Amino acid sequence: MRRASLAGLGAVLLLLAGCSTGSTSDDGAPARPPVESASLSAESSEGGSPGGDAGDPGDDAGDLASLAEGLARKGDKPTSDIAPRDGEVLGGDVSWPQCPRGMGIPQKQGLAMPMPLPEAEYVVLGLTNGPGFTPNPCLADQVEWARTHDVLVAAYAVSSYPDAATLKRYGADGPHDASTKLGRLKNVGYQQARYNIGTMGKVGLLSPIIWIDIEPVPLFEWSSDLRANAAVIEGVARGYVDAGYRIGVYSTPALYRGVVGDLTLDGVPEWRAAGHTSRTEARNRCGPDWSIQGGTAVMGQWVEKRRDQNITCPGIAADLGQWFHRLR
Repeated sequence: MRRASLAGLGAVLLLLAGCSTGSTSDDGAPARPPVESASLSAESSEGGSPGGDAGDPGDDAGDLASLAEGLARKGDKPTSDIAPRDGEVLGGDVSWPQCPRGMGIPQKQGLAMPMPLPEAEYVVLGLTNGPGFTPNPCLADQVEWARTHDVLVAAYAVSSYPDAATLKRYGADGPHDASTKLGRLKNVGYQQARYNIGTMGKVGLLSPIIWIDIEPVPLFEWSSDLRANAAVIEGVARGYVDAGYRIGVYSTPALYRGVVGDLTLDGVPEWRAAGHTSRTEARNRCGPDWSIQGGTAVMGQWVEKRRDQNITCPGIAADLGQWFHRLR
């Protein structure tokens, strides 16, 4: 498998990423984040902006994402008072479908789907309203639900391919070479990650890991160029890692390959989907036959009772604090 060129990704961080408040742009996106300088050519191909601002974050760099980074880099460990467990632990995951009907972007409006079962001990909260740069419109309420019900939390976010306007807006804003299309796509992915960090900061959501959801996005389709799709994901991964987050992948082997081909993110942890099957099948997904890109199996997911349900894979419950946070 082709390995992603991500600085420091091999030493994936276990730091707790924080949250804060700060300025955002009028459309809700975090302001331009500070990034490492990049040497860009005077001309760019396929419509990219020459030079861009990758080395010049400007005066609006004090955004939610950068504030979250500052807290992440303090070196605090994830929640330490989560007792070790034996066996598998049941949980769920929710996002925009659990929002009230009519809430959200026109293509992805809430469906009033039920929250996790009463016996669920954790919930993985979706940060997006489908594609990148669209926040889950009821994330704050879902965080409060988790707090009220005293369930552990983690975060996931859907990644998506940019349209022409998004590529133009963000393609030169990041650490990658904006003189190439792949570099611009990586920068867009980087900004998707930064946007999601800002979304977490707004609602006070902490998580020791962010799961990158890699699968087809209905109505916001990936391109037919697997290399281009993989560039977006490489940028997303670097955005989270640069901010001090641990990352993992949510998908199935077939869906993953269909989007990004043979890309591997150095074997980061995996959350494996089994669809409308059973708890038994979700447990089977923890096995080596269902490896997505060579990482540790952390959870298996299946759909039942109108809910996305999850179980931890063998050995994971012994250190739940590595994967989940307890809200205060």
